[in-house]
Amino acid sequence: METLKIKTGAFETHLNRAGNGKAAILMIHGSGPGATAYSNWQYALAEFGTTYSALAPDLIGFGESTHPDPPPTGVRAWMRLWVRQLLDLLDVLSIERAHLIGNSLGGAVALHLLMEAPHRFERVVLMGPAGAPFPITPELDRIWGFYDDPTEETMQSVIRWFAYDEGFIADRLEEIAKSRLQAALRPEVRRSYEAMFPAPRQRHVDDLVVPESALRRIPHPVLIAHGREDHIVPFETSLHLVRHLPNARLYLLGRCSHWIQIEHKDAFHRVVGAFLRGEI
Repeated sequence: METLKIKTGAFETHLNRAGNGKAAILMIHGSGPGATAYSNWQYALAEFGTTYSALAPDLIGFGESTHPDPPPTGVRAWMRLWVRQLLDLLDVLSIERAHLIGNSLGGAVALHLLMEAPHRFERVVLMGPAGAPFPITPELDRIWGFYDDPTEETMQSVIRWFAYDEGFIADRLEEIAKSRLQAALRPEVRRSYEAMFPAPRQRHVDDLVVPESALRRIPHPVLIAHGREDHIVPFETSLHLVRHLPNARLYLLGRCSHWIQIEHKDAFHRVVGAFLRGEI
């Protein structure tokens, strides 16, 4: 795997890239405090980099990509930047069409990309996706409001919500929380995040929603994967999406919260691999 900085329009994009297959997969990360593309996709990069050209960029305002100063306010304004950033990235890399995988916030970004430039994408995976209407959960409200109490204890709570089985992360919880807190407390990261999700936060859930009429016009094969015990983005959001996306199928995984690609990585890789090969 390699990391590189790529000029995308007015911004710089930090990109993790694995493999050099003919087909490309663009992986879009979620919005946890201190999140980066690598923290979301480290296992998927290794898995799919053996067959594909796997691309995992930090969205603008996250990680090592550009942090605008002053930043836009509210997720709707940021969404315009992210869509343009990712289309520019494909252009710079001379990729005409790519598969898409979007996690949580990244699922909503993927849907907005499909509305903006449907001809640039082939098969699509949405994992615990935003983009459907739902009342904001207490967990998501606290995640987006992390900087109200930006402590290691708060970060540990956030990490616990991502996993169904606390035993899965028990021996690494302190290490993961410290690493994510260090990333989250960088001044430019905090500035961007606080500008994305200012209170009240239900409006940001609403601003990510893709209208039903737009969903019905997305012809792409779509696999939606969701954890049954996801308390951050409840699985009912995926039921809404699968009802309105004309070529969608749903993979609902029990004993799983919001971290399918990490807590259940083998099952995730197996199902996504079969889907991308057109087997399901």
